[in-house]
Amino acid sequence: MNNFIKISNEIKPFKKKLVVDGDKSLSIRWALLASQANGKSKSYNLLKSEDVLSTLECLKKLGIKIKFKNKMCEINGNGLNNFNYKKKITLNAGNSGTLGRLIMGLLTHSKNSIILKGDKSLSKRDFVRVTKPLEKFGAKFKTKNGKLPILIKGTRFPNPINYTENKGSAQCKSSVMLAALNTKGITKIKAKKSRDHTELLFKHLNLPIKISKKKNYDFIKIKGCNKIRPINYNIPADISSSAFFIVLTALTKKSFINIKNVNINPTRTGLLKILKIMGVKVILKNYKIYKGEKIADLHVRGGNYLKPINCSSKINSSAIDEFLLIFLLAARANGVSHFRNLSELNKKESPRLIWGSKILDKMGIKNLVTKDSIKIYGNPDLKIKKQIIIKNFLKDHRVFMTSVIAALTFGGHWKISDKDSIKTSFPTFLTKIKSLGAKIQQK
Repeated sequence: MNNFIKISNEIKPFKKKLVVDGDKSLSIRWALLASQANGKSKSYNLLKSEDVLSTLECLKKLGIKIKFKNKMCEINGNGLNNFNYKKKITLNAGNSGTLGRLIMGLLTHSKNSIILKGDKSLSKRDFVRVTKPLEKFGAKFKTKNGKLPILIKGTRFPNPINYTENKGSAQCKSSVMLAALNTKGITKIKAKKSRDHTELLFKHLNLPIKISKKKNYDFIKIKGCNKIRPINYNIPADISSSAFFIVLTALTKKSFINIKNVNINPTRTGLLKILKIMGVKVILKNYKIYKGEKIADLHVRGGNYLKPINCSSKINSSAIDEFLLIFLLAARANGVSHFRNLSELNKKESPRLIWGSKILDKMGIKNLVTKDSIKIYGNPDLKIKKQIIIKNFLKDHRVFMTSVIAALTFGGHWKISDKDSIKTSFPTFLTKIKSLGAKIQQK
């Protein structure tokens, strides 16, 4: 079966409203916390992607009863550390680093040994950054070279710990936070700024958490507890998925898009800051706060003159999933853009900094890349005429979708492999992009 698409036509100007699928980070976190609650939790607009479905399958193997029909999901939690499962089970996190790392925090108190595995891409990623702090709670892990598969053996009496997270990883921080709930004392975390969805969910559930925000770090204290109440949640649209349509609009003259009910958590809006610096107008409408998260409709107009950017690395963590798209903006800018301290990009589903440079090379955009930075020499007049083939990118969904945006805005004849990669995070991507008028041949 062929698993590629072809694009040979730039998208025409459009004016559309769009509803984007539910936030992946929130969908996974909701499911994990709902599994620990006492009673039934319900979510609406839960993202129906492979990463979320892997989360639900792992929880089912751990004895949690789940119903998922259309966009409504019910999870019957057994309470904190009350997983009920057979001995010698294997959990498969698929492609999801969020699931793989966070569920390990819940398993530090597991009574029987568990094997955690993932797909080819996830099995290349570093898990020492999670096992190292979780070992301090008393759990034991067996692994080769710090990667999946991992044998997990929990402890009956987890200790509260002190932990410094200095990479800006919300996954590592959240894993420790979940483990801390099962202790008999106070866990103290010093965490470099990163996504705070877990903290906001803890606060909404009135869990014993205290947060002191400083300039570069957050100081978090979590006291172990005995009970979590059920949580009903209407999952807002994912800003990382919305980003593809935002950048498509920004790069398409005389176009406008209104994306409804988007999660604009400040730890996720680095792209919006970068767009403003580069001269793209994004207007927020119908702003509200929902269960601690900031939500708004995003109005974007395209065709603006794009300025180059000397990007502050302070923005990096809040735009980490969007940098491939940001590189496309820099490719259209009139001047040289510079991005630094991006080594974390190469620790994603594929080495994204390297792949960003490869895509620019194929497009004919001059760029200079190092192990943690890239300088991009923009060309606002670029019109691609040649054929471009994108393949062998470890089936990274963001490489695939970014290539689609490049094809629709810079021209050329593109053949982009592994269209099924979008199933991990945004299975309706191609349907929605075609609803804006994109002409795509699917094979």
